[in-house]
Amino acid sequence: MLKRFFSGLVVLSLCTGLPLGAQREKKVYELIYQDIQAIKQQLLELNQRVQQNGDDIRILAEELGEVLRLSRDSRTEFARFQAGQKDLPAQYRILLQRYNGIRAELARITEMLIEIQRAAPPPSESGDEQSESGTPEQKAAAEAVGTEEIGEPPEKPRTTLPPNLSPQEVYTMARSDYLKGNFQLAIEGFSMYQEHFSDSPLVDNALYWIGECYFSQEKYQEAIVRFDDLILSYPEGDKIAAAYLKKGISLARLDKTDEALAVLKLMVSKFPLEEEAEIARQQIQELEKL
Repeated sequence: MLKRFFSGLVVLSLCTGLPLGAQREKKVYELIYQDIQAIKQQLLELNQRVQQNGDDIRILAEELGEVLRLSRDSRTEFARFQAGQKDLPAQYRILLQRYNGIRAELARITEMLIEIQRAAPPPSESGDEQSESGTPEQKAAAEAVGTEEIGEPPEKPRTTLPPNLSPQEVYTMARSDYLKGNFQLAIEGFSMYQEHFSDSPLVDNALYWIGECYFSQEKYQEAIVRFDDLILSYPEGDKIAAAYLKKGISLARLDKTDEALAVLKLMVSKFPLEEEAEIARQQIQELEKL
């Protein structure tokens, strides 16, 4: 049996033309060669991946550098913004003083024109300036108001819109009345402005000054109502900070300390850079001592 097996191997070797050991060694070399080729392919693919990853890392590094640059620029701009914010209150006060000066001058000129108009005698067919219908001043007042009786004082009736008066004139007259201490007359003037010129950019200011008139008369509950109307209706108005402040003070005057503190602290948190914020902080300190 063994002889037959070895005889077969000899025959096979003779048929292939190579010795049996040489065929086995060739087969091993072929396998090693295939493994080497497979390893080369894997190395090539790995090298490609490393190169791709390197490109991705470079791109990420560039993007990160851009983000860091933008971050530095943002911090620089924010620092400049904070530095500029410190100067805002002083600039605001200067502009406010100029604005108030211009408004006061306009109010004075408008008041002079109104007084001249009131003093002018109305045309009369009979020429009798002292007729039973009243004096020339009373006639002028009646014509300016339009619906009141001639015997009424000229400064009281303002419930209806006088003819030929612009919105600015109505507002200036009401503001002039407030500055003179004629608070009820100012309330009527600002209310008339609010009613007839509801689209005006100063309608929120008119509402604020109505509250100020009540505040000046120590009618704090009525003032709070007007300040609340302003806060709810015109949250972006330029009198919002002042409305919060006066509402808080009004509550304090009504001995509602907790509510007053809540309003004043809210005002400081919402408008920390406004001029009214410093007054609110002082009020908070005084109320917390109680």
